[in-house]
Amino acid sequence: MDTRTPAGTVAEAVRAAVEAAVHAPSVHNTQPWSFTVTGEEISLRADRDRLLPVADPAGRQMLISCGAALLDVRIALHALGYTPEVRLLPDPDRPSLLARVRPRPGPAPDEAARALYGQVERRRTHRGGFTEEAVPEALADALVREAGMEGARLTPVRSGPAVRLLGAITNAAQEAQSQDRLFTLELIRWSRPPGSTRRDGVVAEAYPSTPPHTHPQRFAQRDYAHGHGWGGEAGDPAANATGLVAVLTTAGDTPEDWLAAGQALQRVLLHASAHGVHAAFHTQALEMPELREFLRHQVCSGEHPQMIMRLGRVPREGVSVRRPAAEMVEER
Repeated sequence: MDTRTPAGTVAEAVRAAVEAAVHAPSVHNTQPWSFTVTGEEISLRADRDRLLPVADPAGRQMLISCGAALLDVRIALHALGYTPEVRLLPDPDRPSLLARVRPRPGPAPDEAARALYGQVERRRTHRGGFTEEAVPEALADALVREAGMEGARLTPVRSGPAVRLLGAITNAAQEAQSQDRLFTLELIRWSRPPGSTRRDGVVAEAYPSTPPHTHPQRFAQRDYAHGHGWGGEAGDPAANATGLVAVLTTAGDTPEDWLAAGQALQRVLLHASAHGVHAAFHTQALEMPELREFLRHQVCSGEHPQMIMRLGRVPREGVSVRRPAAEMVEER
């Protein structure tokens, strides 16, 4: 017998959904979101104080991050027996208001919903190489379907020349950004030294002290240590494989598309995590308009690239930090 009551349990589900949202991935772990809970309604807003004005002046990556948080809200509500009623960009006069979500009575959660919800806190971004174990074809196909459920396209890159092109353009973009003072200062702002008590940004333990040279294709990593020698354990020499390269694209390039890309990305990441597969992100080239447009036409068949990633298995999971939900939630 269903013992849920409209008062108590709905409120508990709303709290759980917001708690889930704060574990979403975000560019440089900026966590650029805030929430307002009004009765049974959750409002998701972009926190523009956490925008990257150099790397992300239009807020594309910020909205992708917020889209990932929105997916976590939806996943949590589904897993708790509710159907999320979502209104995207409900007020044209308030562009930072990205979504309003209300839980409605729904069917009992199935195993898939519970499995995704179980990965919300476990999922970790990887910043190194992968083991030689390949991502199974069946899993790659499933990840493609997961992205499609949210209106985006995930394309595993199987062609050697295309992988080399993506690696080369990522490496070139990293070199260019490392010589740009404004890019460097912005990255420093979100880099956390060893022992930092901050609960945002990229902590030193989240990347290896020696940047990996993945094979067969190298993909440059961000230099969060910026010459200080920070980093966790050195990369495992048995885990320096490139992994499966994939590109996430959308047909359009509007705020609605960016939110869809974020939801698709997080659905892919949670499904992958449930099967022991992690992701490493490479957005350097997508932060440079000329290179992003080049990739759109030369690699993405005219669709707009929203994320370049590598997928694979890791010998050990990484670490991450999150601000407590109480810092990001206003209750009315």
